[in-house]
Amino acid sequence: MDPTAPLVGQPGAGDTGIGPVTPESTTGACADPASAATVLSWGAPTRAADFAAPTTTTTASEGWTAYTGTGYSGRGTRTPDALSVVDGALTISGNAEGATGGLSWGKGQTFGRWEVRARVPAGDAAYNAVLMLWPDADSGAEVDFMELQDANRSTAIAAVHGAEGGQAVGKTTIDATQWHNWAVEWTPSRVTTFVDGQRWFETTDPALVPKGPMHLCVQLDYFGTGGAVSPSSMQVDWVRQYPLTAGTEGDRTEGWPDRT
Repeated sequence: MDPTAPLVGQPGAGDTGIGPVTPESTTGACADPASAATVLSWGAPTRAADFAAPTTTTTASEGWTAYTGTGYSGRGTRTPDALSVVDGALTISGNAEGATGGLSWGKGQTFGRWEVRARVPAGDAAYNAVLMLWPDADSGAEVDFMELQDANRSTAIAAVHGAEGGQAVGKTTIDATQWHNWAVEWTPSRVTTFVDGQRWFETTDPALVPKGPMHLCVQLDYFGTGGAVSPSSMQVDWVRQYPLTAGTEGDRTEGWPDRT
């Protein structure tokens, strides 16, 4: 599993960068901001993980696969040793030598919704925290519905990387060191991202919207170029997967709770 590369470019036709996000007043896992699933009435999830025990990160029955081997473009290493579950939250750590981790939640589905409650402490810009949908076939389009590249974790990026090399990119400002609920809705005609129940990016470009089954990946990617970096981490409270229910597949042009 290859992680995402650093993003370049600007939104293209059919792409909506909604604007800056006003941070929620959250001080810990118990201060739960709004959920897209609740605000948009997604119903019951078909899969969920709450990271209640350490075995959740590696047990095949839970559907998780821990990354192993060399990192992106030969940078650093991926190891299950970078994963831990304490007090009901998953932590993915990256050390000073570029050893880090990630998890994939296969088998995927074609179209649907995913939501992840996460926070990313301020850290080294060489470590990028990513929530993404990756194709089951290991080729094709890719959806990043949260990526944090800056050390302060104050600028979130959403992107759809097309199978033929094009991409759509959006950004928003937010204090991602606090707990937030990050979500993505993928239909046959669009990809929309949400944070705390409010939309902040969307593309309807038919050349970019994925077509085949995809699954959730949660990863802390190392993009260092040599030398020591500051240890960094990301935390996940829970993840949920929802089907795309009948009557919600078409274009939706009004009624979104947008971030402005």
